[in-house]
Amino acid sequence: MPIRREPASLSQGSSPAGSTARIRARCAGFEVRVLCQRLARVRRDEALLLGLRAGELAWLREVLLVADSRPVVFARSLLPRRNLRGAWNLFHGIGARPLGAALFSDPAIARLPLACRRLDGRDARYHRAAAALARQSPAPALPAALWARRSVFLLRGRALMVSEAFLPAILELRK
Repeated sequence: MPIRREPASLSQGSSPAGSTARIRARCAGFEVRVLCQRLARVRRDEALLLGLRAGELAWLREVLLVADSRPVVFARSLLPRRNLRGAWNLFHGIGARPLGAALFSDPAIARLPLACRRLDGRDARYHRAAAALARQSPAPALPAALWARRSVFLLRGRALMVSEAFLPAILELRK
């Protein structure tokens, strides 16, 4: 059985810069590929973190973080509809700009503790990441499980959840 290691990004989760800044520092070219931005139903575990009812609608943004033309992170952000105006107004028009840069540049935004786990075929987020990679050319192979993490950010008491699934190419970034 091959030894699998978790991405350094997981163990460095408390870094004030966030994973976007760490990825940028380890590659020559960085981009955010927006996969979708729309209203969507939240999953039960996401609803609990955000104080929503299961199936309630929230603003969803899914992106790939791409380093040197290779996807390294599949990110999923959820913002309750009631939080779209006011405190989190930046989220609505962010487009292809990195969300992490905005989150870590505002001292008024607090990050709750990270939760880390492995995602496999039993989790819908694993399949969303797999579908996103399948649309890339060439489509990289996906292992049976992915390391992932998520946390909730608070701004004036209003929550935004960010989840990241680390794709295999993240382990190949320069040190």
